[in-house]
Amino acid sequence: MNVTLWVAAGLLAIVALVGGISKTFVPKEKLAEAPGGGWTEHASVGFVKTLGVLELLAAVGLILPAVLDIAPVLVPVTAVCWILLMVGAVITHLRQGDGKFIVLNLAYLALAAYVAWGRLGPESFNG
Repeated sequence: MNVTLWVAAGLLAIVALVGGISKTFVPKEKLAEAPGGGWTEHASVGFVKTLGVLELLAAVGLILPAVLDIAPVLVPVTAVCWILLMVGAVITHLRQGDGKFIVLNLAYLALAAYVAWGRLGPESFNG
């Protein structure tokens, strides 16, 4: 179970890193042209960049605390925050009518729920 939790956290960290880099550094106009990026047309540049920074922090928070053994409780806390972010993403894509992105966001949400449950419960880092 520990291995699957690490894999799930790693996959989420990669998703968060890629999403964070694109939202933080790619111009909003370019993001709007990408598949699933239509939501950015109705969002401010500051909001998009803030989401990008939050995703970058999530990428770090899903892995680094456990690897460094410094406040490893931040891993499930980050997973819970990712769940909240995905709820917002699902709502946003529902409003846009982007069905396949809703399914994708629900998959990320499920992975984050698994990490949160596993790291707060049966495979916590409390030893």
